[in-house]
Amino acid sequence: MTNKLLKKIIGNFGYKLIEKNVSKNDRLISSKSFLKIEKLLEVIFAEKKINNLIQVGANDGKRFDLLSPYIKKYQCKSLLVEPIKEYFEKLKENYKNDNFILFENSAISVNDEIQQIYKVNTKYLNIYSDHIPGISSFEKQHLIKHGVKNRHIISESVSSINMANLITKHNFDSLDLLFIDAEGYDGKIAMDFLLTTLIRPIIILEYIHIQKNTFKDLINILEKEKYALFAINENLICYPDKDKQFIKFN
Repeated sequence: MTNKLLKKIIGNFGYKLIEKNVSKNDRLISSKSFLKIEKLLEVIFAEKKINNLIQVGANDGKRFDLLSPYIKKYQCKSLLVEPIKEYFEKLKENYKNDNFILFENSAISVNDEIQQIYKVNTKYLNIYSDHIPGISSFEKQHLIKHGVKNRHIISESVSSINMANLITKHNFDSLDLLFIDAEGYDGKIAMDFLLTTLIRPIIILEYIHIQKNTFKDLINILEKEKYALFAINENLICYPDKDKQFIKFN
């Protein structure tokens, strides 16, 4: 009875409890699947010839970074966005020899609603797995859900900017790829982008942590904008009508 009540309460806030086995099984099949996001990225960069991109949630430019190898190989104009100061400094260091990179030390936020980010205190990082430094979030519960102890979590004040102002600030009048990894805030960022700009690039975002109602709204907007959608490796892949020819798996 207690568990049912908890699920109902959480559901009222737009969340859903998922069994650990579901998440673990999904990650296992993703790791063994014939369909790999890396293959799609190679096609996008090699055949579409990406001229510019924005990566939201770039972290340090190395840890679990799908884009970094392609950015360096194809040397396309890239705006890398990371709000956490210590990771931002590492990000700049990892791209210090690449003059085609732009940096933004901000959180992407709708209506300036993000003023702080929760992260694991550096002195406790060594007791967690390698992926934990990459799950900093605007929601403390997101870290707890990943097994981080409450006493190991600290907050950091961050500056924020919305997508339209970000694009204007860095003079992006066109965009070929928008890649978002924002630990649950991905849906709001993508919707803000689609609702406030006329640019329609390929969009890739992590969808597994997005609130149910936000995700439904995002899908509706993408369908209205005639995007082709499918999921690979916990990421939602979104191709605008003009780029559907680049959807290739072999």
